[in-house]
Amino acid sequence: MYVMTTATAPLPASAPAPVWARRAAHAIALCAVPSGLWRIAMASGVYVGYGDQVLRDVFDIPGWGIAYVVGLSVLAELAALFPLLLVIDRWRPLRPRALAALAWTASGVLVLAALWQLVVAFTVESQTYMSSGTAQTVWGFAFAPLFAIPALMTAVTWSYAKRHRAGEHA
Repeated sequence: MYVMTTATAPLPASAPAPVWARRAAHAIALCAVPSGLWRIAMASGVYVGYGDQVLRDVFDIPGWGIAYVVGLSVLAELAALFPLLLVIDRWRPLRPRALAALAWTASGVLVLAALWQLVVAFTVESQTYMSSGTAQTVWGFAFAPLFAIPALMTAVTWSYAKRHRAGEHA
């Protein structure tokens, strides 16, 4: 005999994610790719604007810095895949309310991190390690897409929360 409890009750169906939200979630994953490739290039020994001395002393490359830089790239890309959970309907690892709370928290953290990175990017110390203006320009193009992520994440989260709030009232 099957007894339905709140733990085993099926989740209420919600409206599918709008096309723009799906595109925004996929764009977040793509925004993390250029900076990840730039970091992997740095870890692989490709010249990215840092001299050998800076790579050794600041980033510990070659050495443990390689694992850190590659690991950071992998972790960033995995985190950038999180918004896809907000637009797919086939698999839900958490209840909608818990996932929405987690997504709003992530959005807030991303906004704060982006603001902090702007401060760091424009400090004198962060620019002294790069050996040329061309390298700084390439670095800027590689990392600029990351600044779109907080706005995209907030939009996808808003869409998710709105759809699931409507599903609760239905």
